[in-house]
Amino acid sequence: MAPNSSLLPHNSYFISLTLSFVKLLDPSSRVVTAGFHSIRLRVEVMQAISRYQCFLPINIFFVCLISLVFCGSKGITFAGTVDESQSAWHTKYKKQENAPDPKEMLLNTDPEPDVHDGFTPLFNGKDLSGWTPKGGTCTFEVVDGMLVGTCVPGSPSTYLSTEKNDFQDFIFTCDMKWEVDGNSGVMFRAQSEVRKDKETVFGPQAEMEGITGDRYWSGGIYGQSCGGYFYPVWLKEHKEARAALDREGWNRLTISAQGNVVKTWINGVPIAHWIDDGSYPKGFFGLQIHKGSKGKVLWKNIRVKP
Repeated sequence: MAPNSSLLPHNSYFISLTLSFVKLLDPSSRVVTAGFHSIRLRVEVMQAISRYQCFLPINIFFVCLISLVFCGSKGITFAGTVDESQSAWHTKYKKQENAPDPKEMLLNTDPEPDVHDGFTPLFNGKDLSGWTPKGGTCTFEVVDGMLVGTCVPGSPSTYLSTEKNDFQDFIFTCDMKWEVDGNSGVMFRAQSEVRKDKETVFGPQAEMEGITGDRYWSGGIYGQSCGGYFYPVWLKEHKEARAALDREGWNRLTISAQGNVVKTWINGVPIAHWIDDGSYPKGFFGLQIHKGSKGKVLWKNIRVKP
């Protein structure tokens, strides 16, 4: 049956609607509504659009094709299912407030950014100028040009934090090594406030979980004191990422935050690709020593590039 000509769209209307839909698929846009970062919601939007009778099948195909090409050009790669080896961890963490649906997670397929040119040191290798500990009494000191954090039993988790607290878009990189196993990480765009008469550091953290255990989520993104894992490293596609950490030597952690798009790498291996909903647009960096009975972590080459 021939289509009703009265229902055919004007070219300008069709082009406008197509471009609007493409914009919804761009997670790097700072003006996109946060809800549209959900892959599922994007699919629902496309399904809703396709119900309008004004779209001929060829036009629907055109919208889908442009969207897929656009995703590819932006490095947006969709993830899949939880690895069998991670099923117990998935069961444990899937009910956390921030826990993502595995089918909606994005993969980081980008090469690590250049970490040599244009960076400013955040640590001078001599003292703790520009840094302040927050949240606990774990100790930080400078030894042989390295920054050394040591766990103090009974202390809450402690974050050696930059006094500058308005880092927004950046590439951050540092080298980390464990002398004594213990959970750690690097807070970025972090904030702090007083909760129950105690200073609490909260926000996104690039997890560096230590050199023992069988979870292997270093490089994932944890919501410290704000709802748990934003980006757990539990997918089948994360097999290489889970093997990226050198448990005996130095590890280079790199974090890219551009708009609401955050990506991480460990030793050049892509790990996380997380889309912030706009809750953490800027803040400070914090080097974590997690509460516990032990832990000693070394940092060096702590640098940032705007």
